[in-house]
Amino acid sequence: MLSRSNWTILGLAVLVAIGGGWLQHASQRARVPAGVQVAATGETAPDLALAGLDGKEHRLSDYRGRRVLLNFWATWCGPCLQEMPALVKAQANVGEKGAIVVGIAMDDADHVRAFLASHPLNYPVLLGRLDSPSTSLRLGNVGELLPYSVLLDENGRVLATRRGALDARDLQQWLAPTAP
Repeated sequence: MLSRSNWTILGLAVLVAIGGGWLQHASQRARVPAGVQVAATGETAPDLALAGLDGKEHRLSDYRGRRVLLNFWATWCGPCLQEMPALVKAQANVGEKGAIVVGIAMDDADHVRAFLASHPLNYPVLLGRLDSPSTSLRLGNVGELLPYSVLLDENGRVLATRRGALDARDLQQWLAPTAP
């Protein structure tokens, strides 16, 4: 049984933790430049235009009609590289008619090309905007951490977001066919 002073210390520790979490959340929200719309869960994602490694412009609306997993990564990001085999396997499992994984590299185009030359992927890779506001910020990654994933439904609405690597179970759930 805890003494009264231990309960007081425990209560203060909980309050400090809650206050710290709130301050962290508030400071991340403060990083969003004025006038920049950040897509939230349940909202339609902005129809961003991103360069492909083929030099052509690709829009998020190009993928309408399919469930889309946008996966933000970089060649220098260890956790990003560790999750790639699971993404490749997940894309192979859903096939060409099902959901689609779209990698969005938050990196220099030359670094991405060199990486993909030795590590080919079975899903498209686009180049995210690094300048402010970054592509990942516009899609809800306020802390701009990598890896970061966004799941869009067939109409481009944000279903879910995740900071950190996705595992095989997460990918199976996220990319499962939707009921008609």
